[in-house]
Amino acid sequence: MGRAASRPSRLKILVIHGPNLNLLGARDTSVYGKSTLAQINSTLRAEAKKQNADITIFQSNAEGVILDRLHAAIGKCDALILNPAGLTHTSVSLRDAVEASGIPTVEIHLSNIHKRETFRHTSFVAPVCIGQIAGFGADSYLLGLWALLRLLRAGR
Repeated sequence: MGRAASRPSRLKILVIHGPNLNLLGARDTSVYGKSTLAQINSTLRAEAKKQNADITIFQSNAEGVILDRLHAAIGKCDALILNPAGLTHTSVSLRDAVEASGIPTVEIHLSNIHKRETFRHTSFVAPVCIGQIAGFGADSYLLGLWALLRLLRAGR
C-alpha cells in the first residue's frame, strides 16, 4: 500500500477469528481459558492504539464468510492476525486464500495445538504464514500483534 512519506503511517491490521471462537469464556475453559472474545478484542484494540496501528476485528463461524472477508482485505490492510480455529486442520481453501492475498499473516492459537490430539498437529495454514503463535492463551493475540508490527516496521 502506498504511504505518504511526510508523516508516520498507521499500519492497518486485520484480525480474523474463526469458528466457535465466539464461545470463548464458556467453551472448555481448561483448554481455551476464561477470556471472552470481547475481552480479547478489547485488549487488542487498546494495544493497537498504543502502538499507533489501526485494527479491524472480524469473527465468523462460516468458512465462506471468512474467505470473503479475507478477499475483501487484499490491498486494504498491511497484515493479518488469523485464528483459523478448527479450519486450521481442514481448510485448503483458507490456506489458498491466505497465500493468494499476499497479506503477511500470523496464525494464532490459544492452546498449544502440538500438545493436543494428533489431528490438531497439522496446520494447512501455517506454511503460508510468516509465523505461528500457539499455547499462550489470550496473550497469543498480543504476541502476534507485536511480532507483526515489529516485522512490518523493520520493512520485512
